[in-house]
Order: sequence, then C-alpha cells, then structure tokens
Amino acid sequence: MRSRYLPYATRPGRLIAQLISDLTVIVWVVIWVAVGAAVHTAIATIADVGQQVESGARGVAGNLDSAGNNADDIPLVGHTLSKPLQAASEAALDIAGAGNSLHSTATWLAWLLALAVSAPPILAVVMPWLFLRVRFFRRKWTAITLASTAAGEQLLALRALANRPLAKLTAVTDDPAGAWRREDPVAIRGLAALELRHAGMRVVRR
Repeated sequence: MRSRYLPYATRPGRLIAQLISDLTVIVWVVIWVAVGAAVHTAIATIADVGQQVESGARGVAGNLDSAGNNADDIPLVGHTLSKPLQAASEAALDIAGAGNSLHSTATWLAWLLALAVSAPPILAVVMPWLFLRVRFFRRKWTAITLASTAAGEQLLALRALANRPLAKLTAVTDDPAGAWRREDPVAIRGLAALELRHAGMRVVRR
C-alpha cells in the first residue's frame, strides 16, 4: 500500500508494460523535439543572414553618409558630389531595413514552424498516454482506499461479481454470489483480490 501515491502497478507484468510505455513516450517526445529544433535552426539561419545584411548595410550607409558630408565641403563641386553619396546612403538604409524585416520575420517563423512540426505528433501520443495514466491512478487509488475497510472490501467483491469473468469468480468459490450474500469473509477477500489485481495491484496473502 505504500505505493498508492505512484501511478504505477505493483504487479510485475503490468509494471513492466507501464515502464516500457513511459520509455516509448519519452523517446518519441525527444525525437520530435529534435526535429523541431532542427527546423528552428534551419529557419534561424535565414534570420542570421537578415541580421548580417542589416549590420553590413548600416555600416555602408554610415560610411556613405560620412563621405557625402566630407564631399560637401569641397569647393564648387562639393554639393554635386555629395548628392549621389547621400542617395546611396539612403538606399543602403533601405537595404538595412529589409534585412531587419527579414531577421524579424524569420525569427518568429522559425519558432512557428518548429512548433507546427513537433507539437502535433507529440500531443497525439502524450495526451492519450496521460489520459490512460490518470485513469489508472484514479482506479488504483479507489481500489486501495476501498480495500482498507471491511465495507470497501465488500464493495470490491461486488464489483468483481459484476465485472470479472465467470471462470475467475468460480475459481474463488463455487457459489460466488451466494458467498457474497452470506458475507463469507474468505470468499469476499478472494473476490476483492480479483478486483485489486485488475487494478494492477499485487495482493499479499493474509
């Protein structure tokens, strides 16, 4: 009963099956997280290119703007020389803006595509696994709680009469329903044990 807080069976066969399912889910999640990370890395490369374009273009724009300001100081032809340099500087700033836009777009697109690729297969496996594990834990908790009292043990025996195969019931006693009505303690304990085993619990003989 010390394992009542753990979402695992105490019967060896079922426990091994649960551990294998856990390992399978973990491997599946790791695989798809790696796939999502690879997609993110691939798209993020484009974002890095955008950042490099922005950085380079801003540097060129600064140099052209500085050259234009210096050319403007040249007598007679200074204004004529500075105009194309200023125009080129503005064009470089436009390229820097495009690089910044590419960086921003590629950054959020990298995360969006990574989630779009990895989340569906992960959720498709994790959600059913989580549902089954929670349902098992609730069933285990209820069975252990009922087995701790005489009235609860009777209720487990009644559930066994309603749910377990006839062959298993008659293996406990030739007249399982009659034994339950007579409140036969040995039969009730045996019937309750059937329900506990179905819930994944290993029954200790008393």
